[in-house]
Amino acid sequence: MSRNAKINALLLFVVAALAVLPLALGLGDHKEEPFTGADSEAETAITEIRPDYEPWFSPLYEPPSGEIESALFALQAALGAGVLAYYFGLHRGRRQGELRALAQRGTTNSTTSTTSTAANTSTTATTSQSTENTENTGNTENTGNTGRSRPSESASGASAPERT
Repeated sequence: MSRNAKINALLLFVVAALAVLPLALGLGDHKEEPFTGADSEAETAITEIRPDYEPWFSPLYEPPSGEIESALFALQAALGAGVLAYYFGLHRGRRQGELRALAQRGTTNSTTSTTSTAANTSTTATTSQSTENTENTGNTENTGNTGRSRPSESASGASAPERT
């Protein structure tokens, strides 16, 4: 099992434990509604401390039942999860696209440089051969004892040094 698979399995186990342990240990058994939200818990605590407390404002919409309130909360959570998933997916996709583009540029550049290097080598070899041919067929002087000819001027136009 790879390291990432072990970490994922451990995280899954921790999440399952967080969901099951409160139920298994009986947390909240002493309450009328054991798993109510923080809003209703806060309201209960405030009315116990100060029974004459009046809220500063009232909700804009009061759902007719607790089931509808739970459904709206679940919808809100799903929309938030969708927005986060979209953001992280977009960010990851852009990063992968950039990496692919860089990899493609690197491949293209190395292919281009290999091709141009081969072309430069071929051009250099061709130029060297034509220069030698020009020198051999151009103006030549007899060097005397050696029986070889040598060019009086090179292809670049500079004078060749004379041997004595």
